[in-house]
Amino acid sequence: MAGHVPLPGSERPRQRDAERIAELSPDERVELTVTLRGPPLPEPAATEPLTGEALAREHGADPETIAEVTRVLEALGLSVGQASALTRSLKVSGTVAQIEAAFQPGLARYRNAEQGEFRGREGGLQIPAELDGLITGVFGLDERRVARRRHRVIPTHGAGGLLPPDAAILPQGAAVSARPLSPAQLAAHYNFPPGDGAGRTVAIAEFGGGYFAADLSAFCAKQGTAVPTVTPIGVHGTPVLTLAQIEQLPQQQRTQQLEDSVEVNMDVQILAGLAPGSDLLVYFSSFDEQGWVELLNEVIASTPACAVSLSVSWGLAEDDPDWSQGALQAIDERLQAAAALGITVCAAAGDDGSADQESDGRAHVDFPASSPHVLAVGGTMLDGQTDVTWWQSPGERTSSGGGATGGGVSVVFPRPSWQDVSVTSLNPGSIDGRVTPDIAALAGPPFYDLIFMGQDAANGGTSAATPTWAALIALMAGNVERPWKPGFLAPMLYATATATATATATAIGAGGRSVGAVGCVDVTSGDNTSSTLGRGYQAGPGFDAVSGWGVPNGVALLAALTA
Repeated sequence: MAGHVPLPGSERPRQRDAERIAELSPDERVELTVTLRGPPLPEPAATEPLTGEALAREHGADPETIAEVTRVLEALGLSVGQASALTRSLKVSGTVAQIEAAFQPGLARYRNAEQGEFRGREGGLQIPAELDGLITGVFGLDERRVARRRHRVIPTHGAGGLLPPDAAILPQGAAVSARPLSPAQLAAHYNFPPGDGAGRTVAIAEFGGGYFAADLSAFCAKQGTAVPTVTPIGVHGTPVLTLAQIEQLPQQQRTQQLEDSVEVNMDVQILAGLAPGSDLLVYFSSFDEQGWVELLNEVIASTPACAVSLSVSWGLAEDDPDWSQGALQAIDERLQAAAALGITVCAAAGDDGSADQESDGRAHVDFPASSPHVLAVGGTMLDGQTDVTWWQSPGERTSSGGGATGGGVSVVFPRPSWQDVSVTSLNPGSIDGRVTPDIAALAGPPFYDLIFMGQDAANGGTSAATPTWAALIALMAGNVERPWKPGFLAPMLYATATATATATATAIGAGGRSVGAVGCVDVTSGDNTSSTLGRGYQAGPGFDAVSGWGVPNGVALLAALTA
């Protein structure tokens, strides 16, 4: 062996609220995901969707790279399992002692209030010199949480931390006199095209919680719709939990899993209500960096790659120190691969306004919504029948309520060429970064009519707006009269609409020159100022950084995309 060299992008500080409490046993086994170099991925805005075979052949890791990395790691005593040219990944395992010799991570046991005890590290990684330029990331060493739900935390009461049978989960700050919207009311409000998404598949990303089939059955019975086919999938050994299993967990874990389950079942029910003919694939993964990489690997490698959309209602500020730069790159590459396959990844813009849960006096946007390879989804609320920017005091989530749509200008990702809009960052001297969101949908009052643990449980957030758009994509792709050929939707919204599309849109009450302006209803009122920051982005005529092009006019959008 010729020594070690630093792995660029692998640096991580100690988690801010964590303490190092113990060394790890040298014999403890750890499973890793090693990511590999590959040719530049196609920019999906300029290409027709590729097949998985074509993506692997033209843009995957080459066999020589896989063979060389395998040879070096096995010489160090590590076990190399599944190799994927398509996802540019190797599954690797070994003891802590072997991993320390290979990557020098300085692993230890840490503890914080949110997770309890977890495996972690500090600083950068070192890799064998022979692998310099061949390996782009090593994930699975650090289990700190980098996936958080994009909606408020629910209260838990009663014995053992479970909700009592008569608890109704109405979002804090909601106008209790306003009745939450049913799927039929929501579809009518947004002029969704006819159909039920039959023959289409929608994927859902989850990083905690469980799927409660009984709640979905009760929800569909209440709404008068068929129960769709739902396939829960555990990623990289992640269990798919039932309510009965969650009830047996220790109290802190039980409470956390129940709160995360609100997200899971909200996502499933919104999609089931709006596109009941679609097949739903619910991917459960761990909430660390490896979990993100492995979940996207599963979606990309799905055979056939049939999902028209992937709904992601989880995230973290893109420049939060808990992210490593290597993870942002690895996740974004997989989002780009998904877009190249024609999968529109819909990502929630966040529920904490312009600060996005950070307190450094600067504006922040959420990742993965800030990736140029996703459709970023913001939130609105209703003022009568009119959508306005979602903002409830104090413009971010607190223990006593509140929330506001995320949105703003990225400090990590440059503005893609297809996003030809004029929005200036609130951060002095910042780059002209990717602007989020691209579009929006209902997130605040009067919320969504849902069921949780057998009880009516209205809820919302941008995590509810996101599956709403994922469902619309399935409806457009499955439309009988004029189906839309699935592709990465985001750049299409910024293209100039045809004269035919504009004329059609004008006839049904829409307007504007871009596809987004033609296919959306402009949101012109409100802002996303968070109390932590004291300033935010403002809605106004045309595209803005709190609602994008606006909320969907589904019929007009389908007409614009198929003109």
